[in-house]
Amino acid sequence: MSKTNNFVFWALYVIAWIIFVGLCIEAGGLIVNFVFHLYNPEIIQNLYQKLDLMELYKSNSSAFYNVYSFILIISILKAVLFYTVISLMHKMNLTKPFSDFVAKKISLVSYYALSIGLLSYIAQQVVKNLSHRSFVPDNLNQFLGDSEAFIFMGAVIYIIAEIFKIGVKLQEENDLTV
Repeated sequence: MSKTNNFVFWALYVIAWIIFVGLCIEAGGLIVNFVFHLYNPEIIQNLYQKLDLMELYKSNSSAFYNVYSFILIISILKAVLFYTVISLMHKMNLTKPFSDFVAKKISLVSYYALSIGLLSYIAQQVVKNLSHRSFVPDNLNQFLGDSEAFIFMGAVIYIIAEIFKIGVKLQEENDLTV
């Protein structure tokens, strides 16, 4: 592998770590926000992202828990997705990339991306239905957006995972014949 490719791979590895840390901070901040919603709602204006759903909580507590559950699950799944990418990049052998480990991790990444996309889409529909009956703030789209992008990304990565599975089988057959 050339030095340029090696440099690009390690640069992407560092970027993946930075994104992972950012997503962990976001998920942690949202969890803290949720706890303060329940125990000390006056402080929410000073917290991370200023996600204030107190009006929704006062009008419909089950809707509050549903919406916040979607937000928390999606943010945690995004962090898990990037952790899987990091573990894939860390243990991937670039001289022999077609391995069972790589194929499984790529499949796992596709499942996480599809899950995030589908949950985001369902959450968007729930929020749309709630907006007709209850108070729902406008800043929820930053937590629930991009469902189509994640679904598309998950589908493309799934196709790549299937190609890797075929590559693993071909490489194993080739190793046996040599």
